[in-house]
Amino acid sequence: MPLLTKGRYSARVAETAEDVMQAQALRTRAFGTITQDRDEFDDICTHVLIDDLRSGDLVCTFRMLSLNGGSELNKSYSAQFYGLNGLRGFEGRMVEMGRFCVHPDWVDPDILRVAWGAMTTYVDENNVEMLFGCSSFAGTETEDYLDAFAMLKHRHLAPKRWLPRVKAPDVFNFAARLRRKPDVKKAMLRMPPLLRTYLIMGGWVSDHAVVDRQMNTLHVFTGLEIGAIPPARKRLLRAVAG
Repeated sequence: MPLLTKGRYSARVAETAEDVMQAQALRTRAFGTITQDRDEFDDICTHVLIDDLRSGDLVCTFRMLSLNGGSELNKSYSAQFYGLNGLRGFEGRMVEMGRFCVHPDWVDPDILRVAWGAMTTYVDENNVEMLFGCSSFAGTETEDYLDAFAMLKHRHLAPKRWLPRVKAPDVFNFAARLRRKPDVKKAMLRMPPLLRTYLIMGGWVSDHAVVDRQMNTLHVFTGLEIGAIPPARKRLLRAVAG
């Protein structure tokens, strides 16, 4: 049963082991890993797959881990890399969104729109109050993203009460180290599309990026309080979800 169908794309929840293997295969290709991209979190997450209805190709996937509140954050993927004690007092339902990727041969903004529409459907049906996860920049060279990190510092840092602490051994403390004002155009060009969407909706990030050499990425913890999404943005998301 599809979770959402819009235009040529249809989002569905994985129901079989074969569905999960398809998601893992797409992740492996998109992330460029040598071995199949899978981990222990795959067994406890809900996997969403987005298919192109014309070709039958799987074009996008992501996974969701549902938590009853901040007291369960130790179960999350993100908790391996960030100190999340500040968020443990969050009492509402939470969902960690992870392993988001789009087929490298597909460039269509409608894929991201359908992904967010599917997520909105899930959020509304399950009374989720916060989305969070790790938003990744390709590669581990910070020099490529200084304007993007400067913009995150100046406009999008987490509220102090939620701010994740350093836990990973290799991090880039951009909030402490960067003194430059961001070139807005360069910053937006280098900002990952998924993170850009989080920020447009009122999302916030950690003050440091984790250097993940195994995945060949830099990633920041990203949070989005559903109640803080601007009403106009909510209407757009629900229009897609509807």
